[in-house]
Amino acid sequence: MSESTSDGEGESPETGSTSTRRRGPRGRLAQVFVALAVLVVLLTLGAQLYTEALWFDALGFAGTWWGRIRVQLLLFVVGAVLTAAAIASSLVIAYRGRPLVVPMTAGERALAQYREAVDPFRRVTVIVLPAVLGLLAGLAAAGQWRTYVLWRNGRDTGVTDPQFGHDVSYYLFAHPWWSFVVGFLTALVIGALIAAAFAHYVYGGLQPPSRGISTRTAFVHISVLAATLAVLRAISYILDTHALTTQEGEVLTGVGYTGANAEIPAMYILAVGALLCAVLFLVAIRTRSWRLPLISTATLLVLSVAVGGIYPALIENYQVAPSRSSLEEPYLQRNIDSTRAAYGVTDVATDEYDATSTVSSGQLREDAASIPGVRLVDPEVASPTFQQLQAQQPYYTFPESLDVDRYDIDGESTDVVVGARELDLAEVPNDRRDWVNDHTVYTHGYGLVAARGNQVSAGNPQFVDLSAGEEYEPRIYFGEEMQHFSIVGSEEDADPREVDRPSGGEESRYTYTGDGGVAIGSTVRQLAYAITHRDRNFILSDAVGSQSRLLEHRTPRERVQRVAPWLTLDEDPYPTVVDGRIKWVVDGYTTSRSYPYSTAFSMSGVRSGEVSSVQTQQQSALVGDRVNYMRNSVKATVDAYDGSVELYRWDESDPIAAAYDRAFPDLMTPRSEISGDLMSHLRYPEDLFRMQRAVLADYHVTSASDFRAGQDRWRVPNDPANPEGGQAQPPYFLSLAMPDQEQPTWSLTSTYIPNGDRDVMAGYLAVDSDAGASDGEVANGYGALRMLAVPRTTTVPGPGQVQNDIASSNATSTDGGQTLADYLNNNNRGGSQVRFGNQLTLPVGEGFLHVEPIYLQSTSGTSYPQLRVVVVSFGGRVAWAQSLEGALDQLFGGDSGAEAPQDGEQPAEDQEPAGDPTEGLSEQEIRLRDAIADMEQAFEDGQTALEEGDFTAYDEAQQRLRSALREAAENQPEGGSVTLDEDAAAGSGDSATPSDAPTP
Repeated sequence: MSESTSDGEGESPETGSTSTRRRGPRGRLAQVFVALAVLVVLLTLGAQLYTEALWFDALGFAGTWWGRIRVQLLLFVVGAVLTAAAIASSLVIAYRGRPLVVPMTAGERALAQYREAVDPFRRVTVIVLPAVLGLLAGLAAAGQWRTYVLWRNGRDTGVTDPQFGHDVSYYLFAHPWWSFVVGFLTALVIGALIAAAFAHYVYGGLQPPSRGISTRTAFVHISVLAATLAVLRAISYILDTHALTTQEGEVLTGVGYTGANAEIPAMYILAVGALLCAVLFLVAIRTRSWRLPLISTATLLVLSVAVGGIYPALIENYQVAPSRSSLEEPYLQRNIDSTRAAYGVTDVATDEYDATSTVSSGQLREDAASIPGVRLVDPEVASPTFQQLQAQQPYYTFPESLDVDRYDIDGESTDVVVGARELDLAEVPNDRRDWVNDHTVYTHGYGLVAARGNQVSAGNPQFVDLSAGEEYEPRIYFGEEMQHFSIVGSEEDADPREVDRPSGGEESRYTYTGDGGVAIGSTVRQLAYAITHRDRNFILSDAVGSQSRLLEHRTPRERVQRVAPWLTLDEDPYPTVVDGRIKWVVDGYTTSRSYPYSTAFSMSGVRSGEVSSVQTQQQSALVGDRVNYMRNSVKATVDAYDGSVELYRWDESDPIAAAYDRAFPDLMTPRSEISGDLMSHLRYPEDLFRMQRAVLADYHVTSASDFRAGQDRWRVPNDPANPEGGQAQPPYFLSLAMPDQEQPTWSLTSTYIPNGDRDVMAGYLAVDSDAGASDGEVANGYGALRMLAVPRTTTVPGPGQVQNDIASSNATSTDGGQTLADYLNNNNRGGSQVRFGNQLTLPVGEGFLHVEPIYLQSTSGTSYPQLRVVVVSFGGRVAWAQSLEGALDQLFGGDSGAEAPQDGEQPAEDQEPAGDPTEGLSEQEIRLRDAIADMEQAFEDGQTALEEGDFTAYDEAQQRLRSALREAAENQPEGGSVTLDEDAAAGSGDSATPSDAPTP
C-alpha cells in the first residue's frame, strides 16, 4: 500500500517518470502563462498608480493623495494581517495540538480517510485560505478610511446628547469607528472559531461527548475564542444602545420612551449576560466541560428574545400607546430640536403673514423696488434660444438648464441668465470623426453667454457682454460636457491644430498655452497612459509630441470629487467670470447619518423633488444616500482653462470639515483668501436649500404637542410649469424684499401648500443668497432663512391653483381683445406650441404676487421659444399683457405703483440727453454698432412682412439680416459674447408668432 501511495496511481517508476516527462512542457507553459498574467496585472496596477500620481501632482494635491493612500494602506495591512493571522493560527494550533493516537471508532474511520485526502494540501491551505480571506478583509478595512480619519481627527462640538451625556462628536466620529472595529473583530473571531472547530474536529482534538474527551489544546483554543466573541458581543450591546439615538420610529427619530425605559436597560442586562458567558467559557478550560458555557449561551439567546424583544413590545403596546402624547413629548422635542440643528434651520425667522386677496390702485408702490428684479427669462426654457442664437457652430452646445448669476452691468447689480458655450463632440460631423480630431482638434468650448434676466428684446433674451471692457480668457477646456480626454499643446513651430472660435464664417485654429493637465512628452508617460486608457495611439500617433499635455477627468464635479471624495457635491455647478477667467463654482457638503435624534432624508429624493416633506421621505428608505446632517462646508472652483481646483473652507463651524482639515492640512484654503471678485458671485447652494425646505415642511413646527397633532404639516407644491412630471416646484433665485427687509436682496425662494389636497398658500421660504461684495467680506445677512406662515384661516391661491386660473382665465389683454384662455388655445395648436415659464411668487402688496412668462415656439425643428406675454395673478385675479408693467397695471386698476423695464429700454425720463452716438468709439466699434442696428431693422422688417404675408419682402429682409450678421461677426471684439449664428438668427422667423397679438 505504501508503494502504491508513493507512486500516486500504482504505476511503475518507469511509467511515472515517462508521465512526468510528458507533463513537463505543459507545466512549464502553464508557469509562463501565469507569470505573464501576473506581469500584466502588475503593469496595469503600476501604470494606474503612476498616472493617478501624475494627475494629482499636476493639480498640486499629491501630498493629500499620498496621505490618503497611506491611511488606506495602513488599514489594509492591519485588517489583512489580523485576519490572516487569526485564521492561520487556528489551523496551525489545531494541527499541532492534535492527539497522537485517535480511537478508531466507526465515525473516526471516516475522518481518518478525510484526513488522508486533505493532508497533502494542508500546507497550501494554511497559506492560501488565510491569504485570500486576509485580502478580502484588508480591502474592507481600507474602505473605512474616512471613518478612521474622522475618528483620529474629530474634536468635541460643545453640544451634549441629552440621553447618555456624550458630546455629539462621539456620534459623528467615535461611534461609527468603534462600531466598525467591533463588527470587524467579531467577524474575524467567528471565522477563526469556525476554522478552529473544523480543524480540531478533523484531526481528532474536538470530540463529541459520546466519543470521548476533547484535548486540552482544543478546550483552551475554542474557549478563548468563544470568550473573546462573548466580550465583543457585550461591547456591541453597549454600542447598540447608543445607536438608538438614530433609530427611526413612526413619529420621531432617536430614543423614545420605550427605548429609554425598556430597550436600553434590556441591552445593559444582555451585555452583563454576555460577560458572564465569557467568564464561563474561560472556566471551561479548567473544568474540561462545555456544559455551563453552552447553557449560559442558550440562556443569553432566550434573554435576547424575552428581554430584548418581548419586554419592549409590551411596554410599547400597553404603556406607551395609550398615553403616547404625554409620555413621548420630551423625546419628540429632542427630535425636533436636533433635526433643526442638524440641517442649520434653528435660526429661521418665522412671521405670520395674513396675506390679502384684495387689489387696489398703487398697491405695489411700497414694494416697487422688488418688481424690476422679477426674472422673466426662464433658465429651463431659454436654453434652445441660446443654442439657436449663440451656438455659432453645431458642435457648440449649452446645458438644458441654464444658470442664474449677478453681474455689475451699467453700474448696477443685475440678475443674468448664463450658459457656457461648450463643445459637444457628438455633434461634430461624422466625416470629421476620427481619433486625431476627437482628441486633438475638437478640444474646447468658447465663451460664457449671458442675458439680462428681467428684460427681453423682440421676445428674445437681451444678451450682454460680461467682459465689461476687460477681456477674459473665453476658452473652456474643462466643463460639464467634457466627458472625453484631449491631448493639447504642440511644438513651437507647429501650426495650430485645435478648432477655436469661428471668425468671419471660418474656423480659426489655436494651440493650448496653459499648464493644465499632465505633460506626456516622455515615452514612459505615453506608455503608462496607453496602458491605463488601453489606447495604443498614445504611442503611435504623431499628434502626441514632446510638448503634449493630456486633459482628462474634465467635468467640474468629477475633478472636485476626486480631490475631496468625502464631499457630497451639489448637482448644479455654475460658471462665472472671475479674475479674467471662466471658473466653475461647485458647492460641497459634509453630511452624516449619525447625528443623534435627527430625522434622515434622502439626498436623491430631495434633489429630484420626490421628497418634499418628512411624510414622503420614508418612501425613500431604501435609497442609500440618506443623511441626517448637512452643511455647506466647502466652496470649490474649477478653472475652465487650466482645470485648477481650489477648495475654500466655507463653513468654519462645521466639525466634519474641521476634522478633514486636520487630516489633510494642505487641501482647503481659508475662507478669508477668497477674492472679492469671486465672493460677489458666490450664492446660497440649491441642494442645501432643497433639503432645508423639505425639513421645514414639517419642522417649522417647534412644539412637540403641535407637531404630533399634525394639523400644520406642509409640502412643496408640484411644479405648475410641468404638472404631469409629478415633481416638486424647484426653488427660484429672485431679487426681492421680504416684509421685514427695507431693500431687495438676491434670494432663493420657495412656496408651501398644506399637506393634502388643498392648493392654497401655507408658507413662503426665502434665504439671503448674496454671499458678499467685491470687498471680499461675507455679507452679514448671507444664509438668513426667513419664513412667512399663512394662517390656516386665510385662503390665498397656491401655485397649482394659479396655474389653473391662468389656463382658464377670461381676462382680456390690454387692448381689450381675446381672453387669455383663447390666446393660449389658439397658439397651442397647428404650427405653434405654448410653453409655460417658471411661476415666480413674491410677497408684495401685503399678499402674494405670482408672475409667469409664457413662451411660444414653432413646431418646426429649427425654432426656439420666444417670450410673448407675461401673466400676473394676485388674490385669485389674473391679468396679462406684452410686458410685466402692462400686466401689473391692468391687474391693479391701471396703476400698480411699480415700474418694470420694457424691452431693455430705460423709461424716457431716465434717458441721458442725446449726443454724438459714435463719440469715443473706435472704427471697429462703430461698424459693429451700425451692423447691430441693421440687424434690428432687418428683423423688424421681416416680422412686418411676415404678418402681412409679403414673402418677397420677407426674403429681402432675411438677406439684409444675414449680411448684417456677417458684418457684426467680423467686427466682434475678442472675448465678446453677442455674436449670432446667422443661419439661426435668420431662421427666427420660424418661431411662433402669437395669433391676434403684436410682437413685443
